[in-house]
Amino acid sequence: MPQELEIYQYDTATNTTLPLFLSPVAAGFPSPADDFLDKKLDLNEHLIKHPASTFFVKVKGDSMVKAGIHPGDILVVDRSLEPLDKKIVIAILDGEFTVKRIQKKGSQLFLASENENYQPIEVTDGADFEIWGVVTTVIHPV
Repeated sequence: MPQELEIYQYDTATNTTLPLFLSPVAAGFPSPADDFLDKKLDLNEHLIKHPASTFFVKVKGDSMVKAGIHPGDILVVDRSLEPLDKKIVIAILDGEFTVKRIQKKGSQLFLASENENYQPIEVTDGADFEIWGVVTTVIHPV
């Protein structure tokens, strides 16, 4: 079953840098010995490789929960990437957007959920189908 998605275009004018500590953190904050910042991290630069073809998509529905994609999550989607087997993609199937994992079995193509309550959807020759983009990052609030 297709999910409803909200799609947002990447704003290239946005540039926010945040502190980045180069010292790894096991399970907490850096030690007092690391009270200086090593460099700045721009999340746009870190998460977005192809700004002209990148969009953000807000997820509604639970069909991808076992892949770590939950309702309300924001997906970073790159339309310039090749949709390879086993990749998570945003697809348009019969006029509806959905987020699913591509599964190729011989000459058959399926859009698979990551939730046992949903069966894989076979994409048949007569289907109105397009892969809109490849999911590169999931932003999941804790």
